[in-house]
Amino acid sequence: MHPVNLERRRLLTASGTATLSAAAVTVLAGWVPGLALAQGSDMSKDVQILNVALGLEHEAINAYQLGAKSGLLQKPALDVAILFQAHHKNHRDALIATIEKLGGRPVTEKTLADYAKALQADTLKNQGDVLNLAARLEMGAANAYLGVIPSFKDAALAKVAARLAADETMHWTALATVLGRPLPVAALSFGA
Repeated sequence: MHPVNLERRRLLTASGTATLSAAAVTVLAGWVPGLALAQGSDMSKDVQILNVALGLEHEAINAYQLGAKSGLLQKPALDVAILFQAHHKNHRDALIATIEKLGGRPVTEKTLADYAKALQADTLKNQGDVLNLAARLEMGAANAYLGVIPSFKDAALAKVAARLAADETMHWTALATVLGRPLPVAALSFGA
């Protein structure tokens, strides 16, 4: 598994107790009104996890930005990259709203140059390279969301995590199709 994928999964499942991922954030930001209040008054650990998720959303947004401005993506791949970036911006906005609602301070976005270095954007030489990077990040996100589902005690949080995992899986599937990769032969190929 790609190091980014392992790190993403590790950060979103960083404790033995139930933690919140970007999936939970969307619930707290309005999909299930009032849930944040029902979680209890000490939300500092949850805010930390939410900030980790926010950092990952910043990374995804910037990865798509790097791809879009690279000049390496041709239509319709460019249009799809912009659409997927918009999905990640919606996740980011939900995270920020939830962190602030819980009294936390959202982690700030790094510079595009910082993300370019971390993602080794200088190694991207063609459309396939850009799409392969995006596919690796999307697979990592899908697996991270699937990895946190069992830790939720609230079925609504598990459901939203599953919906976001499905969204990330859809992103990966679209990218894999454009790359000419075969669909997974084995069942249960995500979340393992």
